[in-house]
Amino acid sequence: MEWRERAIVLGLRRHGETSVIAEVMTRSRGRHLGIVRGGRSRKLQPVLQPGNDVEATWRARLDEQLGTFAVEPLELRAARLMESPVALHGIQLLAAHLRLLPERDPHPRLFDGLELILDHFDEPLRAGELVLRFEAAVLEELGFGLDLASCAATRRTDDLIYVSPKSGRAVSREAGEPWRDRMLPLPAFLRDPAVRAEPAEIADGFRLTGYFLARHVWMPRGTEEPASRPALIAALAQALAG
Repeated sequence: MEWRERAIVLGLRRHGETSVIAEVMTRSRGRHLGIVRGGRSRKLQPVLQPGNDVEATWRARLDEQLGTFAVEPLELRAARLMESPVALHGIQLLAAHLRLLPERDPHPRLFDGLELILDHFDEPLRAGELVLRFEAAVLEELGFGLDLASCAATRRTDDLIYVSPKSGRAVSREAGEPWRDRMLPLPAFLRDPAVRAEPAEIADGFRLTGYFLARHVWMPRGTEEPASRPALIAALAQALAG
């Protein structure tokens, strides 16, 4: 068995004295693991850093085996990413979200989103917006997508400013007014792809996606919010305040 594809490095762990097990995200084969022989060498260590683009060739005798990777550098972003707290915590969080999905399941939408975010970590507001869109996409890919197209109570499609914590559906200002203290705020940019985020909306967005990630994903699996998530939120808040 063999395939070759562009991949984004998510992480790695030691394997034996000189090798590593690399975890990458590909567009058509999803999140994939493989052994890189000599992955701890001076030549390969800079290549196998989270956030880098590589051309990965995977080989195994059988498809269900772990297999081995041969990698060639395509775009080395890691050095730049490590200079920014937003980028450093951000790539860790994105990798944690992708690990919620089954290995080797293709998720081309998430691959494209990951690549886009990696190229915008130097813009804190844009990075925050894209990470939140990514979290909403992860919920959708897991089967828990938010329904933000119309009001859950009136079917109206305008003035949607809340999300019901029970149904995950949008609620209009008028319909949600009696229960506004119980509602989750809906940033406009999460409802409309053409709208760009405002700084004040980023915290509301993380509150919204975090609520449903906890309810549908982390709690049922007996896991907790990744430590990189509050670290990223704090780094974004500091960058936006500056």
